[in-house]
Amino acid sequence: MNRTALLGLALLATAPASLEGQPATPVCEALETRIAQSPANFEGRILSEALFDAAALDCPETATALLEMGASVEARNRFGGTPLNVAAARGAREIVATLLERGAELDHPNLGGTTPLLAAVQEGRRRMVFDLIAAGADVNVANREGITPVMAAAFEGDRRMLTALLEAGGAPDVADRHGKGALVYAAGRAFPSIVEALLEAGANPDRTWGHDLTALMWAAGHANDAPAEDGRAVAELLLDAGAGIDRQDDRGRTALMIAAERGHGKMVAFLLAAGADPGLRDRSDASAADLAATDEIRAALPQP
Repeated sequence: MNRTALLGLALLATAPASLEGQPATPVCEALETRIAQSPANFEGRILSEALFDAAALDCPETATALLEMGASVEARNRFGGTPLNVAAARGAREIVATLLERGAELDHPNLGGTTPLLAAVQEGRRRMVFDLIAAGADVNVANREGITPVMAAAFEGDRRMLTALLEAGGAPDVADRHGKGALVYAAGRAFPSIVEALLEAGANPDRTWGHDLTALMWAAGHANDAPAEDGRAVAELLLDAGAGIDRQDDRGRTALMIAAERGHGKMVAFLLAAGADPGLRDRSDASAADLAATDEIRAALPQP
């Protein structure tokens, strides 16, 4: 029997009844054609390589057929990932379910330490994240940079995904190798709903992170593409939760100084109204007014 017939029989035997008579998607058809034209020794490594392709392209019937023909769920690609790592990043839910049923390692990290769950979070595959949590994935495994699924969800600004991770036991208050945590990432990107969820989960609003920076300082210097009102909302949440308004980082800079230097006029006005001290100076003896990015902000700051 030639390889085309073999693959065809395997696909027919493993396809759900609801798919009988329905054509495969063009991309999966192309993959099956390429598989059928593979060298005569279509086994071992070549089978597994084809399985990686099926996972990356989300071709569940093809993947099932390859597994029936001997492809391994334990195969590794050049990044150290398994077919499950690839399928999870792709959001290929049916393939992931099949791989897990066949014994794939749920929390296998690739060479960078990224598990299937973390990959799904980073790629924004929300339903895939829910599936992996339900399957028992460890929500606190960090990659080699110290990034956890909770941090990644906070960075992406996905409240539903973050909530699912926190409810599954995700730690809200750990730091990565760069001295940042989920609260810092959310504050720096001005995501009020994410900051709120993390605070509700027990994140410390006044913790100092890398370089003695607090989440409030990150909020004060938030990303330029974030709406000013979102930055203010984050700062208000942090202050209401107990953040110290005049804390100083390892340069002696306060949130007010950082906002002034970054040119965030509305944040400067908010912090002043909330009681920030404009008379404080950093280690170079500069005040918020000295650091102000614009004359307008400088004029709004009381001169010490």
